[in-house]
Amino acid sequence: MTDSVQSVDRLTARREAIADLGDALRELIEHATATEAPVEELIRAAALVREAAAPLGERIRQRSQLAAADDLLGGVRMYNPVIGSGSAIAPPVHIEAAGGVATGECTLGLAYEGPPMYAHGGVSAMLLDQMLGHAVTTSGNPGMTVRLDTSYHRPVPLHTPLRLTAEVTRVDGRRVTAIGAIATAEAPDDALVTATGLFVALRAEQAQRLFGPVIRNRRPA
Repeated sequence: MTDSVQSVDRLTARREAIADLGDALRELIEHATATEAPVEELIRAAALVREAAAPLGERIRQRSQLAAADDLLGGVRMYNPVIGSGSAIAPPVHIEAAGGVATGECTLGLAYEGPPMYAHGGVSAMLLDQMLGHAVTTSGNPGMTVRLDTSYHRPVPLHTPLRLTAEVTRVDGRRVTAIGAIATAEAPDDALVTATGLFVALRAEQAQRLFGPVIRNRRPA
């Protein structure tokens, strides 16, 4: 087996292990959020979690380092807090995007609760920012969010399959406008939350100033 094939196999195995750990962590968070277990069980669980966390903390990356399993140019971000399969706080959202249009689906558990039974408004904004970003990137005009105007029409229910949509509506040089919405999968045309986002492409010097250390430390996939 060649070194390149072995490298790909190791990367695949690492990504699968990260996703498996992410699944376990999301299950832990959901159960910890919903549990009414007695105090003794809570104390025991906290000790077990700390025991499991300790070896993971022995080798960690710094802020300017990408995760070894990530591929920045390829769009693989294992720990993204919205779509990352390795992120304990990601639903995660499963997104398909092409040509400036994006669709996504997810179900939010009790860990995302704001008002009882419904999602925190900040979570809705985070989901829509991610969706708009995917639409903008696939339009061929990637940029960073500079404004996000969010309107809340009705609360977003927890434990309910959701449908998320986004599309680019205007491109004006470096400035790109996109709109998005959150609805239930059962009533996809009845928007619960909508947003309009303005994205601006970075100039080379801006990208270097913001992300220079990451670019220099980027590991090959």
